Amino acid sequence: MLRNHANSMLRITTPFRVLVQRFALLVLIGGSFALMFLEKAEVAIVEQVRISVTDAVAPILDAVSRPAATLARVIGDVRGYVDLRQQNVLIVEENLKLKRWHNLALHLEAENRELRNLLNLLPSSALSYISARVISDSGNAFVRSVLINAGRQDGIKKGQVAITGDGLVGRVGQVGGRASRVLLLTDLNSRIPVVTETSRQRAILSGDNTDKPFLLHLPDGVKISAGERVVTSGHGGAFPPGIPVGRVLPVEDGEFRIQAYVNQNRLEFVRVMEFGLIGILPESSTRPLGE
Repeated sequence: MLRNHANSMLRITTPFRVLVQRFALLVLIGGSFALMFLEKAEVAIVEQVRISVTDAVAPILDAVSRPAATLARVIGDVRGYVDLRQQNVLIVEENLKLKRWHNLALHLEAENRELRNLLNLLPSSALSYISARVISDSGNAFVRSVLINAGRQDGIKKGQVAITGDGLVGRVGQVGGRASRVLLLTDLNSRIPVVTETSRQRAILSGDNTDKPFLLHLPDGVKISAGERVVTSGHGGAFPPGIPVGRVLPVEDGEFRIQAYVNQNRLEFVRVMEFGLIGILPESSTRPLGE
């Protein structure tokens, strides 16, 4: 009985088994394709979810990050200000150093220019010379002289001629061990034999304690043009010939006055020349050098 029942069930299921065996391969292939499409779909879904979450969280992250960014910016600004302050201190120090060097350079340039001017006027007849610095001015209405930082121990002698690159300054009137006094050509006691270069008129240049000494002992009716150069004539053996003195000014009240080439208010250096001359100028006075 049981065997008959089993045979009946086998006959019934046999067609289904055959059908399943026939289509199993197709089912497996279809399942594989289904899984592949499902995987693709899952990736797209996950990516979409990720984008959605990012969009939702972005405003929150932006709001949270603002204080941190602001703090970082403030810290950066503070550091920048500290660095700028340090740099400013360094720049100020460098600027002060540059100013000191600039002032020193200007001073040295002026000294070099003055010394170069001294070299430009070196009469060929000079036996020797000494360059000296002007250390004091008489500074009063009765005396026109300057004190220089060279004296007897440097080879300075009374009567030597003092010049600059512009022309004649005067003559050494007093000599000490370390300093000497130069009587300027504008001093009341100064008398210098001169000649006008163009008209060749000889005269004596006399100081009167003003900035414009005048010509003495000119012949009557003499004609001298304003602007003529006046140089030393060499007469009397006091000064060598040809040292520039100044230019003739327009005549006033019948006097011929001279505008000296040397600005005696700006004397810094002089060159004391030894020409081996024996002429004597009138003595200025016997006052001490320091006066």
